[in-house]
Amino acid sequence: MHGEYKVQGGKLVVVDLEVRDGVLVDVQVSGDFFLEPAEALDDIRASLQGIAASSTVEDIIAAVRTGLRPGAEMIGFSPEAVAIAIRRALGVTGTWRDYEWQIIETPALTPTMHLAMDEVLAKEVGAGRRGPCLRFWEWERPAIIIGGFQSLRNEVDMEAAAKFGVETVRRVTGGGAMFVEPGTTVTYSLYAPAELVRDMSFADSYAFLDDWVLKGLQSLGIDAFYKPLNDISSSKGKIGGAAQKRFSSGAVLHHVTMAYNMDAEKMVKVLRIGREKLSDKGTTSAVKRVDPLRSQTGLPREEIIRRLKETFVSLNGGTPGTISAEEYAEAEKLATEKFATEEWLRHIP
Repeated sequence: MHGEYKVQGGKLVVVDLEVRDGVLVDVQVSGDFFLEPAEALDDIRASLQGIAASSTVEDIIAAVRTGLRPGAEMIGFSPEAVAIAIRRALGVTGTWRDYEWQIIETPALTPTMHLAMDEVLAKEVGAGRRGPCLRFWEWERPAIIIGGFQSLRNEVDMEAAAKFGVETVRRVTGGGAMFVEPGTTVTYSLYAPAELVRDMSFADSYAFLDDWVLKGLQSLGIDAFYKPLNDISSSKGKIGGAAQKRFSSGAVLHHVTMAYNMDAEKMVKVLRIGREKLSDKGTTSAVKRVDPLRSQTGLPREEIIRRLKETFVSLNGGTPGTISAEEYAEAEKLATEKFATEEWLRHIP
């Protein structure tokens, strides 16, 4: 059995092995990585001999780490990379831990740059030029983000939006319109290989990709649950909604906006939302703010984001990542040529 894994920004790890009586035997680890001292390669091989073929990624990582001699340095690869290569050799993929996730933070971006960045990063993941990642957004200005299939005039009061200085943009994913202001929401995007949700329907994949954030919210004391098709909710009302797009390049974009402390009164003025629909989102005509994350946790927004990141890493792994200068340049080009154009915004008037 043969498996390969190219570390993003690192080296290639190759594993050849056999399975006998349910355990790994004749394990060979090779690649263009660096390892000091060279004898540590024997440690890695020995740590993998005889472990169960049904071992989880976590089991394999623990075995490699335990087997390494003190002071050994793995350069350009890691125990996680070895575990992923082994899983691929065994023909087992499709779990969060089969990938090396990056957690990305960016400065506040304009609405069009956020949308362009989503498309650029998703396509880079699909092309294999970057690893899967989780990105939290910071909004540079107030915005309305309408769904890819919504009618602009039916959803947005453009005159009111202009009065309040709210920019209107259209995203590539479906779903409903969102109103955001800096510091009032928690918004994040997942950029994942399509094989992570292989054989899942769209409905099943929404629940699967949102499971980690539900656990994070529950750890904060919120009785969060998934409400089909794409809502994150609680007993006190809706918290947020998700949207998703699968690209032909082989990537899935899944992004979520959750309300931290939104101005519901302003939202009603710029969005053509009836009182009945607003009530369904957990507020009433007398409520001035939509604040499920703030009111249910009592925590600053930054602390909530920090705790959500910790939950993701504890469940799925992850290391800090950055966006390259080339990706920024490509996003700026796409923002100008697509997302900032009237043609794109008004293609469904």
